[in-house]
Amino acid sequence: MPELPKTPSEALEFLKKNNIKWVDLQFTDLPGRLQHITIPAEEFTEESFKTGFGKLDGSSIKGFTTIYESDMVLRPVASTMALIPWTPGVARVITEVHWGGGKGRFERDPRNIAETAEKHQENEGYVSFFGPELEFFIFDKVELDAALPQSGTGYKVYAREAPWSKNGSFVIRYKEGYYPAPPVDQVMDIRLEAINTLVDYYGFYIEATHHEVATAGQGEIDFRFSIMVDTADKVQTLKYVVKNVAAKHGMVATFMPKPIYGDNGTGMHTHFSLWTKDGKKNLMYDPNDEYAELSQIGRYIVGGLLEHGRALSAIVSPTTNSYRRLIPGYEAPVYLVWSKSNRSAAIRIPAYYKGMEKAKRLEYRPPDPSSNPYLGFAAMLMAALDGIKKKIDPGDPVDENIYHMSEEKKKQLKIRELPRSLDEALDELESDSEFLKPVFNSSLLSAYIDLKREEAKVMQQYPHPMEIYYYLDV
Repeated sequence: MPELPKTPSEALEFLKKNNIKWVDLQFTDLPGRLQHITIPAEEFTEESFKTGFGKLDGSSIKGFTTIYESDMVLRPVASTMALIPWTPGVARVITEVHWGGGKGRFERDPRNIAETAEKHQENEGYVSFFGPELEFFIFDKVELDAALPQSGTGYKVYAREAPWSKNGSFVIRYKEGYYPAPPVDQVMDIRLEAINTLVDYYGFYIEATHHEVATAGQGEIDFRFSIMVDTADKVQTLKYVVKNVAAKHGMVATFMPKPIYGDNGTGMHTHFSLWTKDGKKNLMYDPNDEYAELSQIGRYIVGGLLEHGRALSAIVSPTTNSYRRLIPGYEAPVYLVWSKSNRSAAIRIPAYYKGMEKAKRLEYRPPDPSSNPYLGFAAMLMAALDGIKKKIDPGDPVDENIYHMSEEKKKQLKIRELPRSLDEALDELESDSEFLKPVFNSSLLSAYIDLKREEAKVMQQYPHPMEIYYYLDV
């Protein structure tokens, strides 16, 4: 593990020791994309970690602010300072976004929402841990034709493993990508370089990396769980590293949920557990529970996530493309039920570690990595806490393949489905947002919904290439 700084003085020493000339100030916009500006390292002082850098025009960042109140300040978080290995002499640091003129923290800064959620749960007597599993695709090349959408649009994916590949080497057939060894797994070296970078430069503890189910270079990286803000920082860092390592090799890494027809999409299954705030007792564990060693509090947490699952979709599955992933038959969760091992359920209680309090948790399966992790994890926590507060019963677990269940039986069991579109999810969020309000301020929620409504509206205007195929002869 690298010796990363923890304090401003250690960060300054880090810059000096590594002969850093430039520092990337990084922050996350409202939709969840990483943004940056690069400044001279010599501008960093002990005081600058308190005052920040007035370098941001907030009116040019999606979901932030207007042109008449656009001056904003980026305040660096010393413990996130790290080298950028592919750019010698440059370091990065994650920043908090503040209003200019000393007016305080910017209320639409997504990292601020996660920090507020952590303070809220501490006041309630809890600490939570998050362990996301990030999936992604690594393509050789993507050709996109969208410059003149009036004359038609289209794209073509080149991937050395894919069945449509013409390079004559090993291919991975649809839905047969889970765990094949090299030389069939042809992107292992890219994943290894990415995880070595995360470990050697960014302090990650990597638990596993492997090829995922889909063809065309789908992979997964799992890192050690942590508290909310740190985990969200790590999600942004992992995406940043994987994309840059792939680009270094002339390839394209994407975390979009469903880039390939006919095969599994890309998720971000998120493991969650709730403890007493001193970290000594896992509140979700009950060794006397015969079904899944899940406590009553654990059941209330499951109940809260299921109760608010349709509203959560607008935050954890936040793109129109997300709903091309959330369809039956591709191991994606569609149904708001829970189970011990059922991967067609929205919530799974992993059964690997019987009798182990430390490992007791749930896996929330709807999120995908197009989401803003600061908002997604905070929203999950608030749904869980609402479940405890209201003692929401999750109902009986469902231990059968719901994809093969008749419509009549699903109605008998009162099984609800996730929304089928971004617009439907936003409708749910507008009607069910009260549980978020102790942490999500109205300014951010309103801006987020408006931004996503506009996104959905724009996407609805484009004829799909397959619509031409199906309907040109009508």
